[in-house]
Parts: sequence; C-alpha cells; structure tokens
Amino acid sequence: MRHPERPWFARMGRHSNSERTVLPVDGGIDMPPSPPTCPPGWSTGPPDFVGVGVQRCGTTRWFDLIARHPEISRSAAAKELHYFDRFYAGGCGPAETIGYHEYFPRADGSKVGEWTPVYLSAPWIPSLLAAAAPDARLLVLLRDPIERYLSGLALDISVAKRRGAPLSRYAPLEAYVRGFYHAQLAGLLRHFDRSQLLILQYERCTREPESQLRRTFAFLELEDTGFMPALAAHPKRQAEKPRLDPGTRDAYVRAYQDDVLSLIESFPEIDLRLWPNFAHLAGLSPAP
Repeated sequence: MRHPERPWFARMGRHSNSERTVLPVDGGIDMPPSPPTCPPGWSTGPPDFVGVGVQRCGTTRWFDLIARHPEISRSAAAKELHYFDRFYAGGCGPAETIGYHEYFPRADGSKVGEWTPVYLSAPWIPSLLAAAAPDARLLVLLRDPIERYLSGLALDISVAKRRGAPLSRYAPLEAYVRGFYHAQLAGLLRHFDRSQLLILQYERCTREPESQLRRTFAFLELEDTGFMPALAAHPKRQAEKPRLDPGTRDAYVRAYQDDVLSLIESFPEIDLRLWPNFAHLAGLSPAP
C-alpha cells in the first residue's frame, strides 16, 4: 500500500547520510536502534553532550573527530539516535526518559554523547531533551542557510533516486524550513542555559579544523584539549547541488534575511563573512 505524503515534521529525520540502523514507524518516523550493551564496570546515564543540529552542516565528520578523543567513550548504538523523533504528538514519560540513558555507557572518567541533527528543527524535542539530559553540553553546526538548503535538497534527490521514487513535493519546503536557525535556537534556549550551547560554523570548521576542534574539546571540558586526531584535507564532498537562477537565489536571501540578522545579534560569534549569500549583511543589525 502506498503511504500518503506526510508533512515535513513527520519525515524530517529520515534522510540522513550517516550509517545507522533504524526502524521506521508507519514508513515515516525513525526509531532508535536497540541500546548497546553496557560493558562490565561501566555505567549508563544522561549523555554528557548532544549535538542537536543542523543537517548537511558537517555534523557526521565533526562527531567522528570528537569520538576519536581518548576521553570519549563512543556509544555502540549510532551517531544519530533519533530517540525523540517519535514523540511529536506526546507520550514521552519517565520510563522513556530513563530509557534514553541506556544508550550512553561510559567508562569511569570518560564522556559520551550523540548527534542527531533533527533535534534542533523539531519544536517538541528541546523540552524532552532538557528533561532527559538537563546538564548536557549542546553542539550546533551552522552553514550558510542557502548552501545548506541546496545540500539538503541534493540529498533528498539522491535518496529519492536510490529508492526509485519521485522527489517529495514537500522536500523543497522541508529543506527551506531547516535554515531558520535563530528561531530554532530561541526555542532550544527556552529549556537550556546559554552557557550549555556551543555554536560552530561549517565553513570555519572546514578552513580551521584544528582551532575549532580545540574550541570544541574545551567546551566539552576534556582535559587534553591539545589532542588532535588525523584530519582529512577536506570533508566529504557532495555531488553537484541544484542550481538557483539569480532571481530565485535573491528571493531566498530576502526570505532568510531577518532570521540571519537576529542570529548574529544573538550570537555575535557567527562570522557572516564566511557565508557567501549573506556576507553583505555583516555588521548590520535587525531593524527595530
């Protein structure tokens, strides 16, 4: 039986490029894998860190680099757990909150976490994450919203071709919505303190991986912030992305502009000069 099209929030966790084992609920929502076995002498509990966004911003590479640090115990489950995706209509109670902790076995003195990029985009998840991991350090990787949009759309096209299916009519809208970073971060910070959040830029992590990794290790409160894993010359390159004609690109710039200006006002560490579509806004503030 062919499933009807589902709105973006019911499908947004499906198209990840990372390797993981998930079970779809009614063909749409990703389920987490089974919890890993906790080795003898290890313990489980809330994660020390959680990456919450954003899709197509280099999160897989960054998580892999973090996981190579000797003070990190990498969960045997997956980089992306998608644990909270299925609770879009409620139903995450105390048992489910405790169940989340089972995914994070760690040796004494080490840290552990996950990175599910959809967590930032889904409005029901920040409160659930705060209940399950109130002290977790949160990581967010951001990218020029239009470049992220095109990369996300290219992934959707690739997945559709691999499945022999047409591109969903909701895919462009879904990819567009994910780029409203300030609105999503504002929702996240209703449940977490600002000191728990590290904002990284994809472009800077690509150009300056050593300095940005040290910044990340310091934020995670790892003792050896000088540790440096082997770095590839570049992150994984994507196949050619869809092209926008100048008029259409300008329409996207105008659509994202207010959110981008609010973003740099709230998070001045973001350097708009690194975002080719928004570099002209550097130094500006939102209109009163």
